[in-house]
Amino acid sequence: MQRQKIIIIIGVVLALMAVFMTKAYIDQQRQQVIDESKKKIASLEKNISKHEVKVLIANKDIPRGAAIAAESLETIIIPDQYLQPQAVSSADRILGMVAVVAISKGEQISLSKLVQPRQLGGLAEGTPVGKRAITISVDNISALGGMIKPGDYVDVMALVPVPVQTADGKQVSQMAVMPLFQNVLVLAVGQDTGSISAASAGKKETERRSENSPLITLALGPQEANLIAFVQEQGKLRLTLRSPADSQMQATQPASWETLFRYVMPAQNELAKFQDKDAPATEYVEIYRGLSKEKMPLSK
Repeated sequence: MQRQKIIIIIGVVLALMAVFMTKAYIDQQRQQVIDESKKKIASLEKNISKHEVKVLIANKDIPRGAAIAAESLETIIIPDQYLQPQAVSSADRILGMVAVVAISKGEQISLSKLVQPRQLGGLAEGTPVGKRAITISVDNISALGGMIKPGDYVDVMALVPVPVQTADGKQVSQMAVMPLFQNVLVLAVGQDTGSISAASAGKKETERRSENSPLITLALGPQEANLIAFVQEQGKLRLTLRSPADSQMQATQPASWETLFRYVMPAQNELAKFQDKDAPATEYVEIYRGLSKEKMPLSK
């Protein structure tokens, strides 16, 4: 009996030693990966030119809800014009944070796609630093039929009346589409914040309500939030969905009848300019017959 107790104690001691040795080995391997990454970063920094920057990318697919680990990251050097907004260059800043959206292999690591583990359920905690969460009202058509989800990026446009001056000096309103903001993060659709800690049953009900909800919450800067609040009172807002791999900003012009005709009939517009340039100036006289008005050229 005494012998059996001794054997059990020895077995427990050996098991504990094995656990401690395994943990020490894992910690050693993790530290080795971190040290190698730091050496590689130091080597890369020596070769950075004036218009290049270092950035962290995912060296494998990181699923939504996964914690960011050192072995999932890689540092590369890219031209500064290809650096995405809020891209991360230091792994120490994001280790242990959780991906709120899936990050593909080779994609730049952006703070807008990460939150602290304790921030998975709240809208305020999930709002990026320096941004403000503001909810706008859109209909199902302008919200892409309810297919916009939290974590997506959109461009925001406004359909508003713009004051224009006519040829006779009068001021009238003309509807125009104004491009407002590009590459804006969607924080919530209806009550769905994309929380990965929500219960599955409650999440299904939230998603069902969100599909029919006209409310979309965006992450905007303080001044942008003021502007979109003002524009929302003047007209209607429209959203266009972006690819998660596309963060490029492009200059766009407001759309009106004039820009539409110039786009769909460029040849006629150029011909009209050519004819107006070469044609002699003609004077007209206006003749009213009842409620109708006619213009008749004056012969010289």
